[in-house]
Amino acid sequence: VQLQASGGGLVQAGGSLRLSCAVSGSASSIDVWAWYRQAPGHQREWVATLTNSGDTNYIDAVTGRFAISRDTVRNTVSLQMNNLKPEDTAVYYCNALFIATKAPYEHNYWGQGTLVTVSS
Repeated sequence: VQLQASGGGLVQAGGSLRLSCAVSGSASSIDVWAWYRQAPGHQREWVATLTNSGDTNYIDAVTGRFAISRDTVRNTVSLQMNNLKPEDTAVYYCNALFIATKAPYEHNYWGQGTLVTVSS
């Protein structure tokens, strides 16, 4: 599975951006899709998750502002980000997780990051 993230940029506080992750390869084998982010001087943190059953989860800081979704026709995973805040500034990474039935159980795939900068 190969992932290619895009859609980052510079936006003012209160604005919106939509990140997209183009998926190629065996997308049907993936169990969980996610977005992570890494702010300057901080560790990478999980932001949002979408399971194959359609369940979504978000870090508290973005709940109600961000939405993760998947388009199986276009083979993309998106992160709609609304009401952006300066603290959302980070490099955002898309992630795909395949859970195997034997060890090693977890197989993670990462896209390259896309930079989101929110000015105050």
